[in-house]
Amino acid sequence: MSSNIYLPQILLNIPRNPVTAVGLPLVLGIVSGSGTASAVRGQWYRNLWVPPGRPPRQVFPIVWPLLYLSMGYASHVAVKALDSALSPATRSSLTLGLALYYTQLSLNFTWSPLFFNAKQVGLALIDSTLLAGTTFYMTKLFHEPTGSKSTIFLLPYCAWLTFATYLNGGIWWLNRGRRDLSKED
Repeated sequence: MSSNIYLPQILLNIPRNPVTAVGLPLVLGIVSGSGTASAVRGQWYRNLWVPPGRPPRQVFPIVWPLLYLSMGYASHVAVKALDSALSPATRSSLTLGLALYYTQLSLNFTWSPLFFNAKQVGLALIDSTLLAGTTFYMTKLFHEPTGSKSTIFLLPYCAWLTFATYLNGGIWWLNRGRRDLSKED
């Protein structure tokens, strides 16, 4: 695999420090989800038809911070592997994986405002699908060069993204075309 991906030094320095590595996704998650608490108590969200298996809303503020910490630490493991990689193919995989890491962070950051604030369930589903695909591929790219260490931290995130995409897809499917949801909160 040949890749000419260039990452600015700042994007490599952030995950080099384990504190900033876990802090960045945690802060972005808090900012992105800041309007979620009021939205889930609002009329629009309460009126949504949801697919089977949706956990109580109290689960989400427990699960997401753990996933943010875990993905952040995986980025630390990956950049440490990049720093010691000698093979151009390994360096290429890790560099592309780190570029995808920042891509998935952006997609993750965008999802809550799309779904909860803009009430764009379909656009949020597209975002969620891209987020899951990007994260799965990133996990694959990190796996071998990190000796599977990053995979241990990313598998729960991959599993949760699969579940979250199912929930988002189910909500979109069950509520498409409903006019009674257009009432403002």
